[in-house]
Amino acid sequence: MADGTDSVLTESRRGRAVGVELRERAVAAVLEEGMSGRAAAARFGLAATSVKRWVRRFRERGHVRADARRGGPPSRVEAERDRIVRILEARPEISSRALSKALAAEGVRLNDSTLRAFLRRHGMERRRRLAVRRQRKRWKAPAA
Repeated sequence: MADGTDSVLTESRRGRAVGVELRERAVAAVLEEGMSGRAAAARFGLAATSVKRWVRRFRERGHVRADARRGGPPSRVEAERDRIVRILEARPEISSRALSKALAAEGVRLNDSTLRAFLRRHGMERRRRLAVRRQRKRWKAPAA
């Protein structure tokens, strides 16, 4: 800012999300103080391409907030939520692999990792049961 209270961030922000406040400060430095995008990026410890993108976004949309959704198309697993819940209610002890097979039997093929991420996201994570682990018997050499 013009009062000199800004300092260059010493810790690298590479790969980390940047808050709206810092984005607004960087954009204000470009638009109000006349700094270049590269100079504003150096001042705040940001990537120049990010600052330039936020300035463009501010000019187009009037804000620097991140897009609501990032990435590709919506996940197919979300559309199957009711079916997954129905199976879990009927068989609460079912493992995620068995759940995947039960869905496949109903014509819904989902990758195991996609299904596990869905379960984790919705607090329905399947955990290995201690009882099953306790039932496993270790191999012992026959007594001679």
